[in-house]
Amino acid sequence: MDYLNKSLNFYKDCDVLAIGKQIKEADMPNSILKLLNETKPDILVITGHDAYYEKNGDINNINNYKNSKYFRDTIIKSREYEKSHEKLVIIAGACQSDYEDLIRSGANFASSPKRINIHALDPAVVAVNVALTKRDENINIKELLSKTKYGKSGIGGILGQGMMYVGYPR
Repeated sequence: MDYLNKSLNFYKDCDVLAIGKQIKEADMPNSILKLLNETKPDILVITGHDAYYEKNGDINNINNYKNSKYFRDTIIKSREYEKSHEKLVIIAGACQSDYEDLIRSGANFASSPKRINIHALDPAVVAVNVALTKRDENINIKELLSKTKYGKSGIGGILGQGMMYVGYPR
């Protein structure tokens, strides 16, 4: 709960509306559709705890990760709700997650390309930057990742646009 509260405080400090729910990783796939229908978000952060079990060998086998399969299944269910990467931005993963599988499953951003531990606020940093970038502007991925603790070793993503509508007068 500490990490969720830190993230919610970070969003509040950045003036970004956020709703946080603490759900066990194994329960996420079965809970996500109800939450998406209730909240109708533009950005979804799917995170928690993860670990790569190096002793088991194959880095490409999702079963060698503590929770990546639950993150993957949650992404897949979320893409059933909204297929478009532009209408629902998904940021997924945690420390040492199976980056390639999370991206392949439909995440816009995921951790951890180098299977390292990430900072607890890194997914929130990505979410805030996506939220505060104008809809007609591309996300500068290199610049965005430089704002995270471990940069491209900790999080990666695909090219996309921001989510912020800008009107005048404000």
